[in-house]
Amino acid sequence: MYDKSQLMRGTLEGCILKILLKDTTYGYEIVTKLQEYGFEEIKEGTIYPLLVRLEKKNIISSELRPSPLGPSRKYYSLTEEGQAYFEEFRDYWKQVSTSVNQILELEE
Repeated sequence: MYDKSQLMRGTLEGCILKILLKDTTYGYEIVTKLQEYGFEEIKEGTIYPLLVRLEKKNIISSELRPSPLGPSRKYYSLTEEGQAYFEEFRDYWKQVSTSVNQILELEE
């Protein structure tokens, strides 16, 4: 069976950055948005390690904010470095996806 974890991790990073480019938000909401766009198998346990890694690389930042329901939530936002990182991801993704689609569409 194909191990999709490596491909998924890199793809999810780009998708998370796009979500954060639009809005500052918290982890559970990121998971929900990803699921709405077709990543049904994604769970919080998949996203939080990615958020930690992105924060350590200064691509995103976080702050605790009060929650109307229970304890404070950690909200994430894109840094300036993160915006540049996302633009690189987006450009490279377009190039790679075009190439892969051309190969996959080859007639047998």
